[in-house]
Amino acid sequence: MKKLSKEDIYQRLSNTEDARACKAIDEAACKVVPGNFITLLVSQLFSKFADALLNPKVTLPWLLQSINVPSSFIAWLVPIRESGSMLPQLAIASAIRKLPVRKWVWVIGAIVQALCIVGMLICALTLQGATAGFAIIAILIIFSLARGFNSIAAKDVLGKVIPKQQRGSISGLAASFAGFATLTFGLGLWYLQSLGYENGVYVALMLAALMWLFAALSYSRIQEYKGATEGAENGFLHALSKLKLLYQDKQFAHFIITRALLLCSALSAPFYIVLASEQAFDFSLLATFMALSGLASLVSAPIWGRLSDLSSRKVLVFAAMLVTLNGFAVYLVAYLSPQTLNEFWLLPLCYFLLTVAHQGVRLGRKTYLVDMAEGNKRTDYVSVSNTVIGVILLLLGSVGLLNTYLTTAELIFFYSILGLLGAISAWFLPDA
Repeated sequence: MKKLSKEDIYQRLSNTEDARACKAIDEAACKVVPGNFITLLVSQLFSKFADALLNPKVTLPWLLQSINVPSSFIAWLVPIRESGSMLPQLAIASAIRKLPVRKWVWVIGAIVQALCIVGMLICALTLQGATAGFAIIAILIIFSLARGFNSIAAKDVLGKVIPKQQRGSISGLAASFAGFATLTFGLGLWYLQSLGYENGVYVALMLAALMWLFAALSYSRIQEYKGATEGAENGFLHALSKLKLLYQDKQFAHFIITRALLLCSALSAPFYIVLASEQAFDFSLLATFMALSGLASLVSAPIWGRLSDLSSRKVLVFAAMLVTLNGFAVYLVAYLSPQTLNEFWLLPLCYFLLTVAHQGVRLGRKTYLVDMAEGNKRTDYVSVSNTVIGVILLLLGSVGLLNTYLTTAELIFFYSILGLLGAISAWFLPDA
């Protein structure tokens, strides 16, 4: 049987007939595209799998619940993880783009994230309650800042080493493979549970740290040539100057409001985990949620992507309504028949539907933003949007402080109302 070369694998994965076909990269980089394509794909697979294992909607809430951390800390997991990686980008972009070779920024960021996960694991094994909560949140902030460096470096390196019309396939393939890996890992946890092993969350953390180290090692092998360093203006000041778009561009402002309301799909997810743990804190339930998370991403993302190409606005409406109806159903069951929450299938099914809806929200709003403008205007939209949403995420994180006055089901109901408002707002968005 003939052994496949790098060029053969590259052509099959990228669906490209000419392995030397290059667009928008220099001649030196063109010669090593097949190897770089495979190396980038492998590193993204490792990093996306690591992200799934350290999911702030599943693994971290479960971890905090297991060491008796108050629910108010859990409400901050998603906001800090997401905003921490968005806000710093504005200030650090210009510094990174002064570097002719940028892959080492990504490598260092990946190593820092691995060390942060090890730090969280140590905290979980040695601390309890609010003390553990403060320590893990502090480490999560460092983790998120490292993600910000990775995000900028990854876009620049991808643009330098991979031709146009082949870049999206890397992320798509990596996401599919990582979704399958997550599903497989969740099923593996079931097997461990059958053998009497009850510390699956720690296994997930250790494996996530290892995956980041593998990702760093793989990324370091990319053949990146020195690139341009001019035009590295102060991204933060540039973004601030573009905030006027919020009142000058009505469609963009409307989109920002809609996107802010649709944060409900991400922010409500940890409370499904909390609600499940309040019913029966069972190791096998963690395995179920992890497997369903991978399955939802694996099966729904291609469908949402195709529908978004037809009408991203309608995708936002439909996905937001799915978040809302799902949350209302959970609240009504908790209010009218709380004993039903103990049914093993109910909350995992609701979480699966929420994850499917979140994929729709994520792909719909990305497609809408890309279709709304072109060129530099699109770049301005992205920078301003990330800045504003990063701030709003932190503000909405404070909703978790209401856990003293509201039950977990009532917090889910609150986020579901935001979803309803988001669906209404999306309905009145102009078609992009």
